[in-house]
Parts: sequence; structure tokens; C-alpha cells
Amino acid sequence: MFSFGELQVLKVADEYFNDKDLMDRTWVYDDGFVKGIIEICGKEVNTFYVDDFFQSCGIGAELLKFAVKEHGCDFLWTLEKNIRAIAFYERNGFHLSGERKLGKGTEEYLVKMVI
Repeated sequence: MFSFGELQVLKVADEYFNDKDLMDRTWVYDDGFVKGIIEICGKEVNTFYVDDFFQSCGIGAELLKFAVKEHGCDFLWTLEKNIRAIAFYERNGFHLSGERKLGKGTEEYLVKMVI
């Protein structure tokens, strides 16, 4: 059972619908059901998410390939401790640049990955 406090779909949808710039730089993987989302800012993959249920199905690779080939994305930041994400990005042509920074509003480090 869940509480409505955990359900954030409406909050996120509202954020997207009320921000035209955000809508213009965001794409979804949708084959009748939204399975993933990618936001591109210039050459950066800014937001990248694939629903847990659909991970390891090639959706993330397709979204990332789209960002690189169609929009020239060549870098992103990810949590330093997220070894699984780093391995995924490496399998898809990115590598660690050696740069790291503290995430905004957190004590977690982010690492920069580049093509």
C-alpha cells in the first residue's frame, strides 16, 4: 500500500507542463507506455531516467544514443557512488573525465563523464 505523499507524478507533470523551456528540451521513450525520459541542456545530458521495471531492456541505451547522435551531447554528471550508472555510461561510450563536484544541496559527489 502507498500513501499519496509518495506519489509524485502529478507534481512532476505540473512542473513540465508549466515550463515550456523544460518541455522543449525533454524527450520520453514512449511505445504506448512512458518508460524513460531524457532532458538535454546544450551538449549535456541533464536528466536521465528509466523506470526500474524497464531497466536492462535497451531503453536507456536508445535514449542516450538519441541524445548523442541527434543533439551532440558529449557529457553528463552522475553520482560518484552509483557504480551501476557509471558502468552503463561506459558501455555506451562515455568515460570518467576526472572531474568531480559536490551535488547541489547535498554532500554527495558527482563525477563528470564525457565521450
